[in-house]
Amino acid sequence: MASSIIEEDLTIEGNLNSSAGGIEVKGRVVGDVSAETITVQVGGSVDGALSAKKIVIEGKQKGSLKCDDLKIASSAQIQADVSAKTMATESGAKVVGKVSITGGQ
Repeated sequence: MASSIIEEDLTIEGNLNSSAGGIEVKGRVVGDVSAETITVQVGGSVDGALSAKKIVIEGKQKGSLKCDDLKIASSAQIQADVSAKTMATESGAKVVGKVSITGGQ
């Protein structure tokens, strides 16, 4: 399935759910996001909980993160409680909150 894209000039207030596809955030979301995959691109921001199998954060996120596979880019700014099976973090990323990595089972 193709990803749904929230463009740079778009702000969405409310929860987003994609049961089979991905969500790519280039703009701003105020609400919870759940999907198969979630990408918050540079310049994108989410104020709410993220839940997916795979999450990539390059922009800003405030809330909570729950996923199997988490990648945090050097440009990321996260204020969240993180729960993931695996996590990769690039040097320079900013993460504030409780981090729980359970391992790849």
